[in-house]
Amino acid sequence: MKKHIPNALTLLNLFCGCVALYFVFQYIMEIVALFVFLGVCFDFFDGFAARILKVQSELGLQLDSLADMVTSGVVPGAVMFQLLRMSKLGGWNEGVSDGLLGWSHGSVELFPFLGFLITLGSAYRLANFNIDSSQTTSFVGLPTPANTLLILSLPLILLYQNNAFLAELILNPYFLLAVTLLSTYLLNARVRLFALKFTHWGFKGNEIRYLFLILCVVLLITLKFLAIPVLIVCYVIMSLLGNGPEA
Repeated sequence: MKKHIPNALTLLNLFCGCVALYFVFQYIMEIVALFVFLGVCFDFFDGFAARILKVQSELGLQLDSLADMVTSGVVPGAVMFQLLRMSKLGGWNEGVSDGLLGWSHGSVELFPFLGFLITLGSAYRLANFNIDSSQTTSFVGLPTPANTLLILSLPLILLYQNNAFLAELILNPYFLLAVTLLSTYLLNARVRLFALKFTHWGFKGNEIRYLFLILCVVLLITLKFLAIPVLIVCYVIMSLLGNGPEA
C-alpha cells in the first residue's frame, strides 16, 4: 500500500496543473497561483515520501516528469501566452475584456504563441533530467518548478504591487519576449544549481540551503511577489559561485 503514496501525491500535482491551466484562460491568476503552489508542494513531497518510505521506482520517476510537464511546463507557457496577448492589446483590462483568444475580430495574433517556447524548453529539460543520473543532489539547468514560479510572479506583480513602472515594464512585449527566451535558455543551460534536498538537518554541508531559505523569508516579507524573480536571480548566482558552469 505504501508504494502508492508517492504516486498519489504526483497525481495530485498533475490534477493541480490541470485546474491551474483552466483558470489561466479565465484570467484568474490568483487561483492559478494557488494551484501551481499546491502542485509544487506535491511535487516536493512525492519525492520526499518515496525516499522516506524507500519505494523509489522508475514508474515514479516517469510519472513525476509527466505531471511536471503540465504544472511546470504547459501552465507557464500558457501564462506567458496570456501576458504576450495583453502586451499587444494594451494592458490587463483590455486583455480580459477582449475575450479568451481575441478571435472575435476574425484574426489571430501569432506573437503570443511564442510564450509556448517555455513549454518546449520545459519538455526538453524534463526529458533530459530523466536520463541524467548525475542530477540527484543538484540540478543542471533551472528546475521547471522554479521557472514556473518566475513566470507566474509577473501577473501577480501586475495585480498586487500597484507600481506603474513595473506594470509598464512587464507589459512591454519585448521585455516579455526576452524573459521567454531567457527562461527557455536557463531551463537547459549547462549550469549546476543546488537542490533544496536535505540529507540531514545539520548546518554543516547545508550552509547554502539555509542561507537561501533565510533570504527567501526576508525578501518575501519585504518585496512580496517581486521577491520571486529576485530570488531566482539570487539562486542562479549563489549556485554559480558555489559550483560554476558544467563542462
